Amino acid sequence: MKFVFVGIFFILFCLTLSAQESSYSPGQHASDNTSGTLTQHFPVIQDARIDTLLERHIGMNKRLNGTEGYRLEIFFSSGLLARDEAMDVKTEFLRDYPDEQAYMIFRSPDFKVRVGNFRTKNEALALKAKIRKSYPNAFIVKDIIQFPKLFTDKQSNE
Repeated sequence: MKFVFVGIFFILFCLTLSAQESSYSPGQHASDNTSGTLTQHFPVIQDARIDTLLERHIGMNKRLNGTEGYRLEIFFSSGLLARDEAMDVKTEFLRDYPDEQAYMIFRSPDFKVRVGNFRTKNEALALKAKIRKSYPNAFIVKDIIQFPKLFTDKQSNE
């Protein structure tokens, strides 16, 4: 019985010694693998139109000058004094919430005031709750937002 146990242990031990592991890191091609364990390579074959679509997508994103996100719309009107009212609402908002961004937009025939640059709807909901008393009719809209400002270590230490 003891010999059977030792025999099984010896076989398992030999199998684990002969096993080799292959690893992949980004940017490494299958032909770069020097371990010799991969005997077959799987080339990626794709239609050239995919590259064209990808280039178009990149170009469209560059023209947007922003990214998809959310803002709160706190005012819209198409009356005779809509422009002046929108400017007053924007000024008042920036006075009360100086850390937020506000934008006055004209899309015929409406003047709109939208605030914030939020990547997620939850971020917009947080500001909506914060301004609920001052702007009870504010609502979340999808919009092209400005890219978030990036801080370097030097800027954050100042």
